[in-house]
Amino acid sequence: MMDEMTDRELIAVTIDKYTDLQRIKKANGEQENQELEYQIKITTAKLASYGVSVEDISL
Repeated sequence: MMDEMTDRELIAVTIDKYTDLQRIKKANGEQENQELEYQIKITTAKLASYGVSVEDISL
């Protein structure tokens, strides 16, 4: 049986995903990656829906 995540756990996992995507973007340097940009945009929107601002955690 699978337990559901609490809101705090869901937010923490989403923040982790966002920071992982930011590190990948930084490692890519100037190389454009449309899929990466899309994933960052979606993750940012999810965090905003949870009331989390990404301004302080963006690279």
